[in-house]
Amino acid sequence: MENAMLDRALELYVDLHQHPELAGAEERTADRFAARLRECGLKVTTGIGGHGVLGMLSSGDGPTVLLRAELDALPIAEETGLPYAADEAAGVMHACGHDAHLACLAGAATLLARHRDAWRGTLVVVGQPAEEELSGAAAMLADGLYERCGRPDVVLAQHLTPLPTGWVAHCPDAVTAASRTLELRVHGRGGHAGLRQFAVDPVPVAAAIVLDAAGIADRLPAAVTVGTIRGGSRPNVIPDMVTLGISVRAPTAAVLGAAVRDLAQIANEHSRRAGCPRPPELTTTSAAPAGQNDPAAGRVVRKAHLQRFGQSRMLALPPSMATDDFPLLTLPDSDRPIPSVYWMIGATPARRWAEADGTTLVAKAANVPANHSARFAPDPARTLRTGIAAMTGAALAFLTGPTSEGKSTS
Repeated sequence: MENAMLDRALELYVDLHQHPELAGAEERTADRFAARLRECGLKVTTGIGGHGVLGMLSSGDGPTVLLRAELDALPIAEETGLPYAADEAAGVMHACGHDAHLACLAGAATLLARHRDAWRGTLVVVGQPAEEELSGAAAMLADGLYERCGRPDVVLAQHLTPLPTGWVAHCPDAVTAASRTLELRVHGRGGHAGLRQFAVDPVPVAAAIVLDAAGIADRLPAAVTVGTIRGGSRPNVIPDMVTLGISVRAPTAAVLGAAVRDLAQIANEHSRRAGCPRPPELTTTSAAPAGQNDPAAGRVVRKAHLQRFGQSRMLALPPSMATDDFPLLTLPDSDRPIPSVYWMIGATPARRWAEADGTTLVAKAANVPANHSARFAPDPARTLRTGIAAMTGAALAFLTGPTSEGKSTS
C-alpha cells in the first residue's frame, strides 16, 4: 500500500473526526467524501436521499460491486483527549467509526481507480447518510439509488469493533440484529405538585414501564433499551405526557415482533392501572431487518482476507445485537435479494488492548472503550491500513473473479 495514499486517508480521517455532523446534517462530510471520490476519477452524484453520495467507475463488462460507508456522527461529547478531537462543547462525535469507514472507503476507491486495468466491472461507492437513525439506506433507495447505478451483484460493508487493531472478524451467516426504534407516549393529566389528587402523573407510569421493559430480555432473546426520557418542565408541575425513546433488537423478525408486542402490553397495563386519560401511543420511527451474510459471497471475502492477513489476524464472531440499515441495500423483500457481506475491523490500539483487564477476548473487549463511548479512540494508521486492504481485497475478489467475465445472475 502506497504511503502517500495512506497519508491522504489519514488526512481525511482527521478532518472528518474534527468536524462530525449528525444524521440529516452531513453536508460538509458528504462534500469532503465526494471531493475525494472525484479526485480518484469516479463519476459522483450527491444529494441522494438527503446528503447521500454515489460514486461510480466502470472498467469493462463485469459485475457491479457496491461498497458502502456511513456519513453521520452521534450526539456524544468527545472525551478522548486526542489532539484532533471534536469540540467537546458541540456535543457531537464520531463515536462509532464512521469517519474511519469513509477514510477506508476513499482509500480503497483510490487503489481500485489506480489499478482499474486489473479488474473488470463497475465499482459503486456509497456514502450513506443517517445510519444512526436507521433511515439513510431507505431514503437513498427511495430517491432512486439503484436507478442511477444499476442493481448491484454484491454489496459490501465493514465496521470498526473493539478488537485489537489489525484484526479482521467475520460472522459466517447472521451478523446484525433486526431492530426497531420506537417512540412511546404515556399520557397523564397535568397539575400542581401539591395537589396530586387532581392529576394523573405520567412520570411514575413511565418509570414502571422502563423497569418492566428490561424484563423482556428474561423471556426473549432480545435487547430492549430505553435511551431517552422526555417530560415535564419544572419540579412543581406534573406534566401531561412523558415520551420514551426505545430501541428493540432481536436476532429475527419474529422475535422482534414478539418483543414489541410485550412492550405494548406492558405500557397498556401500567397506563390502565394508573387511570391515564388516554392509552399510550407506540409508534415506529425507523426499522432495519437482520443482517445475513450470503454464504457463497462470504466465502469469497473470507478467502480474500485470509490470503491478505493470514489466519493469525482472522477471527470468527457470533451474531451480535448491533444493528445497521445496510441490509436494506440487499432488497431483502424482493424475489432476488442481493448477496451481501459485512465484516468487522479491529480498532483498539495494541497497548490499550494489552493493558485491558481480562484473560479472554470477550473480557478484554468489555474493558476497552467501544463504539458509542465518549472515549472511543481507534488507532488511526493501523486501523485505516487494515480497513483499506480489507475493502480493496473484498472488492477485487469479485471484480477479478469468475463473475467478472459477465454479469452475475445471483
